[in-house]
Amino acid sequence: METDCNPMELPNNTDFEDDSDYRDFEGTDVKDMRLEAEAVVNDVLFAVSNMFVSKTLPCAEDVAYINVETRERNRYCLELTEAGLRVVAYDFDQTDDRLQTPYHETVYSLLDSLSPAYREVFGNALLQRLEALKKESQS
Repeated sequence: METDCNPMELPNNTDFEDDSDYRDFEGTDVKDMRLEAEAVVNDVLFAVSNMFVSKTLPCAEDVAYINVETRERNRYCLELTEAGLRVVAYDFDQTDDRLQTPYHETVYSLLDSLSPAYREVFGNALLQRLEALKKESQS
């Protein structure tokens, strides 16, 4: 086999273990659902009474559980996977295999279906942001 260059002449900088620019990318081909769950919580916490990632149920690269209490005081345990979010129990830190609830692509859609108060708070927050943008563009 012919080569255009001698492999012995190539620089030896292909060792990724010592290169800090690449160290953080090891094993990142799969989403960490705990990080996704934290982002979900941070995004809508203002519009519910309580919401946090479960410390009791196991989180993995492909699943995380989120506890949420709506402003109506209803409690849910949500499962977050690549398929979306769904209710898996009607209390914190529980799963009920008999419960067959649909997946929602977004937390907004799921909470919209569970909580009229969430819908109102979220809608008001959105309206306030739009009004602020309108005032900003007028000045």
